[in-house]
Amino acid sequence: MSKTRLEAFSDGVIAILITIMVLDLKMPPGADVHALRSLLPVFLSYILSFVFLGIYWNNHHHMLHAAEKVDGRILWANLHLLFWLSLVPAATGWMGDHPFAPLPTAVYGGILLAAAIAYTMLQRTIVSRNGPTSVLAMAVGADLKGKLSLGLYAAAIGAAYLLPLLSYAIYVLVALMWLVPDRRIEKRLHHS
Repeated sequence: MSKTRLEAFSDGVIAILITIMVLDLKMPPGADVHALRSLLPVFLSYILSFVFLGIYWNNHHHMLHAAEKVDGRILWANLHLLFWLSLVPAATGWMGDHPFAPLPTAVYGGILLAAAIAYTMLQRTIVSRNGPTSVLAMAVGADLKGKLSLGLYAAAIGAAYLLPLLSYAIYVLVALMWLVPDRRIEKRLHHS
């Protein structure tokens, strides 16, 4: 299978997930500013999840662009990532409907943590297939940013039961860390 088919499939899944999330946004029963205020937690959850899915889409594209070969192991690792991303709309809705509630906040973080682990596994599978001197291997190196993200997600899950607002802040911090596409890969691609 070519990596372009893998990328096209993944792009389609992520586009569908974003569509599902926006379709879950319901308009308020009233027609005034007060009615809109009640949607704020749901809308903010949507924005955060939209940004996360966009980050995954963007970095996934860069990662696959750096891959020279794909195989069955990579396909399964990619499906593993897509599985966890497919749960984002449900967790987004739950967290938005119950802002600052510990369990929805922790479950949201658990899904983000699982997706980050799956992304790391996909990255390592691609590096394993393409070799330690491949563009991707050289670009990610020790992957400190990825490891830091995993630790922050774990901290956010624990914080959800003590300070849910801190969990939200950590989720935003991780999103900000990854908002700009992974420049390590772009730099390596331009040098090779």
